[in-house]
Amino acid sequence: MINMSRRGFLKAAGATAGAVTVVPSHVLGREGQTPPSGRLNIACIGLGWPGCKDTDALAGDNSIVALCDVDSTRAPDFRKKYPNAKQYQDYRRMWDEMEKDIDAVIVATPDHTHAVLAMEAIKRGKHVYCEKPLAHSIHEVRELMKAAKEHKVVTQLGNQGHSSNETRMFCEWLWDGAIGNVHTVHARAQSVNTGLNRLAEARKGAPVPENLNWDLWLGPAQPRPYSPAYLPESWRGWVPFGDGTLGDWACHVLGPVFWGLDLGAPSAVTAEVKDYPPDVRADVYPAGDIVTFEFPAKGKRGPITLKWHSGTEQMPRPADLEPDRQPVDTGAIVYGDKGTIMYGSHGAGGLRIFPEEKMKAYKRPEPTLPRVPHGGHEQDWARAIREGTKACSDFSLGGPLTEISLLGVIALRLAGTRLEWDATKLQFTNCAAANPFINPPYREGWAL
Repeated sequence: MINMSRRGFLKAAGATAGAVTVVPSHVLGREGQTPPSGRLNIACIGLGWPGCKDTDALAGDNSIVALCDVDSTRAPDFRKKYPNAKQYQDYRRMWDEMEKDIDAVIVATPDHTHAVLAMEAIKRGKHVYCEKPLAHSIHEVRELMKAAKEHKVVTQLGNQGHSSNETRMFCEWLWDGAIGNVHTVHARAQSVNTGLNRLAEARKGAPVPENLNWDLWLGPAQPRPYSPAYLPESWRGWVPFGDGTLGDWACHVLGPVFWGLDLGAPSAVTAEVKDYPPDVRADVYPAGDIVTFEFPAKGKRGPITLKWHSGTEQMPRPADLEPDRQPVDTGAIVYGDKGTIMYGSHGAGGLRIFPEEKMKAYKRPEPTLPRVPHGGHEQDWARAIREGTKACSDFSLGGPLTEISLLGVIALRLAGTRLEWDATKLQFTNCAAANPFINPPYREGWAL
């Protein structure tokens, strides 16, 4: 192993990933160091804040060899940090020229292009770190999960909080019976992702900037004129391109309860919205919504009702929350028959049982879940590639978590209708009008 080339090492690691074989640390090098054979050649597609952050997090122990964005002038200062990385506007040209020199890819583009970009990398045998949400449709999620398993690549969803110690503590507390049997979860993100206030501007269209490849930015989305109402940072409020506040935040906020309660798929979902007329629902998301997910009993736990509150919609105040405290703006409140837990976003930050006397009286259990060193989510992915193991939030976990938010997105299109969901058959059993949203068509020339 010491004399193996870097490429040979990575090929062997990828082959063992499907078998979940761990390469001992002494084989890889001294503790805390990445030997030359373990350095990854990483490309980043999408140079917005998430892509830049993920790249910076991985740069120390790896080589950044390519940077790609459909806007040729985006993130100039960031590009200067990596003078040896080749610059691209078209990811297809990047693959044509550098396929043999790339080991792993960060996908950090708008939601609607996640699947096609991640699938392109997976089919080439490249490991993938994909920003959340994993995809723009449930069909895409299922196809990515299947392809990642078939090609035995190491994947990671960009829900960084899954690597936190607090997320693991939350699970351990639940499993220890800290609040008894959980029956209800209220969750919220205070962000407002909507294009309602720019709808007229978008429908007018505008000239495409010279630095932007608008056709490539559209990707698989249906054709429409360019408008500055869509980008660079506002696309998430538009149905063709993003998944709204729910898609933006659910992977962060719901990650701990998804794991700790083994939620799986809901059996039904219902959305409630205000000031959201049907004739705009194909274009924009509402400023606020409440989405109710019904999870059936599973194992030793009973059924669970999860209510999601976006933007302008507030969570109800718990009766036993101390008068001088407020519910989290972005996070979750978990109700059991023996107590209540509240936590914030991105890894159950501020985790606590309330009221305070119950927190003080609770004897915390010894840790049973392995901790991610330094809570490094991106590094966890790179380490899994080198060791031939699974990353902590690979697509087999991140996919079903993403599906919850995508079911909520579909419910918003049919607000007021309770949609009954069969996750095995991949269909809504009581509303034929909802089923086309499971796999909306790509525009001509695009495919997974």
